Amino acid sequence: MLSRAHAGPPRSVALVGNPNCGKTALFNRLTGARQKVANYSGVTVERKVGIARLPDGSTVQVVDLPGTYSLHPVSADEEVTLEVIEGRRAGEEAPDLIVAVVDATNLRMNLRLVLELRRIGRPMLVALNMMDTARQQGLRLDRERLAEELGCPVVETVAIASHGHEALLAELARDLPPVHQHVDGHHVETPDARALQNEVRRLLALVASGAAPATRFHPRLDAWLMHPVWGLLILAGLLFVMFQAVFTWAEAPKGLIEDGVAALAGLVEAGMDPGPLKSLLIDGVLAGAGGVLVFLPQILILFAFILALEDSGYLPRAAFLLDTLMGKVGLSGRAFIPMLSSFACAVPGIMATRSITHWRDRLATIMLAPLMTCSARLPVYTLLIGAFVPERGVGPGGFLDLRGLVMFGLYVAGVASAAAVGWALKRTWLKSRYQPLMLELPPYRWPSPRTLAIGLWERARIFLLRVGTIIFALTVVLWFLATWPAPPEGASAAPITYSLAGQIGRALEWVFAPIGFNWQICIALIPGLAAREVVVGALGTVYALSASGDAVADALTPLLAAQWSPATAYALIAWFIFAPQCLSTLATVRRETNHWRYPLIMAGYQFALGYAAAFVTYRVALAWGG
Repeated sequence: MLSRAHAGPPRSVALVGNPNCGKTALFNRLTGARQKVANYSGVTVERKVGIARLPDGSTVQVVDLPGTYSLHPVSADEEVTLEVIEGRRAGEEAPDLIVAVVDATNLRMNLRLVLELRRIGRPMLVALNMMDTARQQGLRLDRERLAEELGCPVVETVAIASHGHEALLAELARDLPPVHQHVDGHHVETPDARALQNEVRRLLALVASGAAPATRFHPRLDAWLMHPVWGLLILAGLLFVMFQAVFTWAEAPKGLIEDGVAALAGLVEAGMDPGPLKSLLIDGVLAGAGGVLVFLPQILILFAFILALEDSGYLPRAAFLLDTLMGKVGLSGRAFIPMLSSFACAVPGIMATRSITHWRDRLATIMLAPLMTCSARLPVYTLLIGAFVPERGVGPGGFLDLRGLVMFGLYVAGVASAAAVGWALKRTWLKSRYQPLMLELPPYRWPSPRTLAIGLWERARIFLLRVGTIIFALTVVLWFLATWPAPPEGASAAPITYSLAGQIGRALEWVFAPIGFNWQICIALIPGLAAREVVVGALGTVYALSASGDAVADALTPLLAAQWSPATAYALIAWFIFAPQCLSTLATVRRETNHWRYPLIMAGYQFALGYAAAFVTYRVALAWGG
């Protein structure tokens, strides 16, 4: 079961390695854009598969398995890795070859996993990654001796270099190496930790004799970045710059997309006769899906910062830095990375909680992760800030953008609300003892431009796919509901008021009127349950059909500024800080917790908080003349 004969080059290869060994960067180097990301069947563990082209023109399938420190799994990610390697994962064929990716600067930690993998008996190859850094640190490794001791080929790789994977590709084009060890049975019993460590020491003495231990810290840099006071200020400064950039740097590309959508709407307006199809294209597709598309630059800027911080080795240090602070609200510092991931999207943030071993701590993080300001809220915030916050500089010399400052404040509000809710949960429902964070710190590295480019392309592809499928479909459905049935003969009001959507909005208005929401907002909130950013497109469609003439996407901001009171806009912003999550987030919570009780609790408490926050904000804004 664990080993099968196979002559010739491999058809499938599995990359296995410790976290922070550069495995994913090597996967990106091997496969480039020829990759796809999904989930393994039945679990929310991410599955990355790509195609690598070999020197002889043939191809091989490459699977990037979740990082693991050993073959004794303690999380769902590690369990999936073991099952795939051993050929026990339903619907997943066992790989023909295991490529053990090793951080050459940290052999003492990485070789333990290699020794465990060797005992499985599958054909194996070892990739000594980050060899450029190892040489810079003065490490001299005897690759031939290591291959002789391990009984399998060993190649050198530099995942971030343009030709750093060629030795690995050349090896993959050859016949599979012979199997030197074979162990029958499903699970491989490995020696105890002491025996493994003794074997690692023996190998290090043979292949890296006299080498100094790899430096994982930068004393001067860490003295500032991990300082309990200055470190927090630097982290706050980095986040501040990130959110300023999200609003200010994106203005030029956003303007180009807006001009393109407006020009396209003008062509449709001039080239088509009045009728349902023209209304669908202008009021439905361009005002809806086109109105969401303009926010792509801001989402990519946000992801660029997150990917760069992750690739540089800074994020684990930020987790350590915040461990004590998060402990005060009952969370472990390990919750920081899921929380930060939730700035992009709550779904991967919730999935990242699998690294938290204590169930109550994990559940608390799951319940709080959606309070982080995800990128789907970004279009809504940008629309409202652009309509109701004046464009001017603040601070000495006006070097800070007021709109960017407000955006930063909204993200801080999300973090503060999560801290407050976490403090309440951990003292009532999810009581547990604080557990200090234990986490391996990777060395500092310059972010790889290729890794950033692939990550941004993947995010852009996902966003464009959502615009072209979910958001497009919802805007078309909303257009139909907003135009049918037709108004009676001689009606004076806008046709949408007689439609199904108008009737639904009027019915919901009595629920949301106390917090300042009109019937148009009520209509937009319904498709927003499928995806937050759809709210912007829905507002564009609704107001386009509510206006006396055709309103295109770029006219939505001044239209809202003219028709809404500031109190309504501020209440809607407050609503979105807490509002119930999109359906995909609730479905992810259901899969992760294996119970419907928790997503229902999440939706209930967030609706209550959102309504209360919007009510207070609306009343206070009215009292101040908003």
